[in-house]
Amino acid sequence: MFNILVTEDNRELNHAICSYLNQNGYQAVGCLNANEAYDTMYGNLFDLIVSDIMMPEVDGFEFAETIRGLNQEIPILFITARDDFASKQRGFRAGIDDYMVKPIDLDELLLRIGALLRRAKIASSKRIEIGNLILDAEEHTAYLKEEEIPLTVREFNLLYKLLAYPKKTFTRLQLMDEFWDSETSSSPRTVDVYMTKLRDKFSECSEFEIVTVHGLGYKAVLK
Repeated sequence: MFNILVTEDNRELNHAICSYLNQNGYQAVGCLNANEAYDTMYGNLFDLIVSDIMMPEVDGFEFAETIRGLNQEIPILFITARDDFASKQRGFRAGIDDYMVKPIDLDELLLRIGALLRRAKIASSKRIEIGNLILDAEEHTAYLKEEEIPLTVREFNLLYKLLAYPKKTFTRLQLMDEFWDSETSSSPRTVDVYMTKLRDKFSECSEFEIVTVHGLGYKAVLK
């Protein structure tokens, strides 16, 4: 059973989320603020954190940054009334994995939690296997039909990111923020060059396709 920490200062919403998750096979524990959550985490191990942004004393951004500094792997999902891009950007840069705007649909929350936990399992194993394709993050190596496909570190990281989140679209800027130095002089179109290289190197691979999402960026689609 997965353990989930729900940090939300609205007592009724906190109770509703915890009750719903408990009814659907999870073990959820609710906290009304970040400091209470810190205390709870000392004595318990959690697999995922659901957090509001606007909380007293310590807001969600600071909470996420603190958690991410202690644990690089645990998924963090924001639920918040803040729908502006700046808040989303700040949240993802703080280390969160997903973002939902209130009022939330509990069925959708359940789906997102399931997806995040599946991705976390992939990340913790540091290995992706799709048919005859294997990506080993420890070795930074790709194998297709047991033959190694030579990749640069950046090519490997880009491909691993796309395949860890199939069907999820990543913008060029998102990929550059993660895999290029902040001082780079390269333009976002540099990402296009790397995607072309990956397509060429895996042209004989029938396990996935790198799809261009026009006006946005790229996603991996499993076949």
